[in-house]
Amino acid sequence: MKIPRFFILTVTLLWLISFNSDAFAQSKKDLKEAKKRVDSASEVMQEVMVTADKAIPKEILDKAKAVIVFPGVLKAAFIIGGRGGVGVAVTRTANGWSAPAFLNLGGGSIGFQIGGEKIDYVLVVMNDNGLKGLLEDKFEFGGEASVAAGPVGRTAAASTNATLDAAILTYSRSQGAFAGVSLKGAVIKPSNLNQAIYKKSAMQLLITDMTPWTSAPKDLQKFPTTVAIYAK
Repeated sequence: MKIPRFFILTVTLLWLISFNSDAFAQSKKDLKEAKKRVDSASEVMQEVMVTADKAIPKEILDKAKAVIVFPGVLKAAFIIGGRGGVGVAVTRTANGWSAPAFLNLGGGSIGFQIGGEKIDYVLVVMNDNGLKGLLEDKFEFGGEASVAAGPVGRTAAASTNATLDAAILTYSRSQGAFAGVSLKGAVIKPSNLNQAIYKKSAMQLLITDMTPWTSAPKDLQKFPTTVAIYAK
C-alpha cells in the first residue's frame, strides 16, 4: 500500500516541531544554569574584593591574564571523587574581558576534609601558558612550581619570588575567611555549557577567538563587567 505523501509530510513536520521544542527547552535550562553560576561568581568576586586588607592585591589583578571563580563548591564532592562545582572564567582582551566560559572542578582529596561545607575558589591566571594549561582536556593540580597560593592584602610586595613568578595563583573563601590555598589533586575540565550556549569550546572562547563579553547572552554579562571593576 502506498503511503500518501501528505501523511509523510505531516508526520515529518510533527517530529521536527517536537525535536525543536525539546532542544529549545534544553537550551533554556542550560542558560538558566549558566546564569545561576555567573550571578554566584559575580557575588563572590564582589564580596572578596570589598575589604582591601583581605582582598586579592590590585597589582595582581591588574596584571592578570584570566580570572576564574568556582562558587559554592562542596568539600564532600572532592572526597567522593564527584563533581565539585561549575566555575566561570574570563580572559583579558584588547577591549576589556571576554565572554564567560564554564569549567568543572572536581577530583582530588588532598587538603580537603569531609563535610557539607561550601567553599568558594578563585584562580588568578597570570600568563598565557597558565591559561592554556588549564584549558587542556583534563588539567590536574600537582604541586608544580607554576601554581601557588596567592597573596592577600593591599600589596603583594611581601610575597616570595616563587609566588610572584607563578602562572596560577589560587585562593579560597570558607566561612568568611579568604586566603591563598593549595588545590593539589584537584582536576579542572571544560564544561558542556560552553557548547550548549555558544557552540564553542572553552579554548575558543578564552584563547583562539577571545569572544568579547558583549557577544555573550545579556544574562551572562554580569561576571566580566564585575571583574572589570577590580581588574583594569
